[in-house]
Amino acid sequence: MQIVEKLEVANCGSPFEMLGLKESEKGRTLTVWKPGAKSIKVKDLSTGKMLADMTPANKTGLFVAEFAQQDDFYYSLDVENEEGGFNQIDPYQFQEQAYHAVHFVDHQPENVYNQLGAQVLSLDIGLEKPVPGTRFAVYAPNASSVALVGDFNWWNGATHPMQKTSMGYWVLFVPGVQAGVKYKYHVKDSHGNGLPHKADPIGFQAEQYPSHASVVYDHQSYQWQDAKWMQREQGSVYEKPMSVYEVHLGSWRKKTDENGQLAYLSYKELAAELIPYLKDMGYTHLEVLPVHEHPFDGSWGYQPVGLFAPTSRFGDPDDFKYFVDQCHQNDISVIIDWVPAHFPEDGHGLARFDGTHVYEYEDPRKGWHPDWNSCIYDFGKDTVRQFLVANALYWVDKFHIDGLRVDAVASMLYLDYSRNDGEWIPNVDGGNKNYEAISLLQWMNREVYQKHPHAITIAEESTSFPKVSRPIYDGGLGFGFKWNMGWMHDTLHYIAKDPAYRRYHHNEITFSMVYAFDENFVLPISHDEVVHGKGSLLRKMPGDEWQQAANMRLYAAFMYAHPGKKLNFMGNEIAQSAEWNHDSSINWHLLEFDKHKGIQSLYRDLNHLYQQQPALHEQDCHHEGFEWIDHHNSEQSILSFVRKSKDGKEKVYIVSNFTPIPREQFRLGVLDKGNYQLLLTSDDKDYWGSGFNCKDNVKSESVAWNDREQSICINIPPLATLYILHKEK
Repeated sequence: MQIVEKLEVANCGSPFEMLGLKESEKGRTLTVWKPGAKSIKVKDLSTGKMLADMTPANKTGLFVAEFAQQDDFYYSLDVENEEGGFNQIDPYQFQEQAYHAVHFVDHQPENVYNQLGAQVLSLDIGLEKPVPGTRFAVYAPNASSVALVGDFNWWNGATHPMQKTSMGYWVLFVPGVQAGVKYKYHVKDSHGNGLPHKADPIGFQAEQYPSHASVVYDHQSYQWQDAKWMQREQGSVYEKPMSVYEVHLGSWRKKTDENGQLAYLSYKELAAELIPYLKDMGYTHLEVLPVHEHPFDGSWGYQPVGLFAPTSRFGDPDDFKYFVDQCHQNDISVIIDWVPAHFPEDGHGLARFDGTHVYEYEDPRKGWHPDWNSCIYDFGKDTVRQFLVANALYWVDKFHIDGLRVDAVASMLYLDYSRNDGEWIPNVDGGNKNYEAISLLQWMNREVYQKHPHAITIAEESTSFPKVSRPIYDGGLGFGFKWNMGWMHDTLHYIAKDPAYRRYHHNEITFSMVYAFDENFVLPISHDEVVHGKGSLLRKMPGDEWQQAANMRLYAAFMYAHPGKKLNFMGNEIAQSAEWNHDSSINWHLLEFDKHKGIQSLYRDLNHLYQQQPALHEQDCHHEGFEWIDHHNSEQSILSFVRKSKDGKEKVYIVSNFTPIPREQFRLGVLDKGNYQLLLTSDDKDYWGSGFNCKDNVKSESVAWNDREQSICINIPPLATLYILHKEK
């Protein structure tokens, strides 16, 4: 089939072979493809001088003009069609500039987002003014043709065919296309069959249903104001307080729109309302459920289609940058959930992008996730690996994100994850480790930490895979932190028991210390624990109303004292009664009641205390910062330990009473002689506790106890945790 015929059926993969200026026997021949045009005049782009009337070469939109001159020149076109007339700079005179999109794209992963997708630029071609426009580049190696469709060509797939390069990328520079223009790719498979219009895999902005269109976006448009934050002295993140507030932006708080319907807060509205709340409550970090563009609200972002685009539910990319910027100006670190494990099958997305498995494993035993009915990335394919590593770097680079919490790591590491015998393919050694995914995660972590030392990575990994948060040179995956799912499971199982039976499960509350420093842990009470019939955190607690609240306060204070960084999902801090519902809002009205207001006050005080006392955070990830006082007292279900500052001069003693029986004159062994001050009791009346009489200050006695030479006598409230401070002068 000739190129002209291919143009006519919108299946041309090499338009530059015919279109634009070409050498001819007489000098230069200009060929232009404009379906629907009645007439075309050629103008000199530098002078505006009329050069020629073009001659129709056929009835479908091909026009030709001959020029005697031997040199190339830049030109524009005056086009007349049934709608009227317009002037346009022909894209097909910029072959070299279009090809530049894929020069060295495979040399560094960040080249993916700096060169591919829709890049807004101005071409300096020696004229008085540069030529503004957008360069498009998309990877579709097995397509027979790719064309641009969008606002600029009435979504006509025959108008702007793209050029295929030897690397499998399709490229075109389109003059005049600027930020805000909507577009997609009209892809035909290797047999010439049309596929659903595809959104840009590297699209920086996207629209919601029904268009799911990509939108041209200029990353240079936003002016950041967080230089002080970005240039701060980082220090060791392991020795700093890290209390994370996990938020689903769509349901933290709702507003009422002009129709009286519940609606989302915008990124800017969230900045105005959420950030002051974070500061008041004492959280150091904000973690947001995935902000990648996703078509289905009910996936909470965990089924992303636009991995490079912040969801447009709450505003445009500049608005999201503003939100992050405001967090930084208020000393709040921003972590986003990142989903490199899988993606949905939506027609406009990555699945069978060019009619073949460009992004996903071809064999469903590796490429299909049975739990989530989604496609699994091909972690062994160079272009996919580069795509994913580039995306991790992109959020830190372009959006100043401080951390990536990587979702579903276990599903990536194991080839037999959630599969029965015969439903998975062993690795080259006959085992179940996915070596390709392991090396990808190591590469991602290496790139992030080398190029953005201020950033952190956190793994949601639910198995006992070794060295998740250990250095790559030591055989680790290279993550900065790992969620401690074992601690979460064991402690929630324990606290849900009737206090009368906790004595028989004492090992569940102590077992985490056996492995507490094997990894750099974050203690997560996340969204996963308050959905799908699991009930709210408050409703996991046994007993009557008062005991439920007391158990929750006891548990929260125990969590903040336990080694490891802290994470709580929104709503936990106000003891929300109902299970989380992404379609509604946190039940803020509960703060009208003293119980919920009191528990919120406790979380606030715990956050601030955690920041203020070095003993509670400096050695979260080091065994030197922890020592048991008594972990054998299962009969009374009382646990006691001490947390130590790095210099050893500050010690905070923790005593948790997991029964409703108060203990008076309870003797506790201590390490030092001197005075001991009560910092906090979770039973305080301000927290809706009983206000049981605790001693604010006690002095040690030379009475040996708990294998220590010194001891103190304290009163322990029912279902409560105490923090007691000893500080060297």
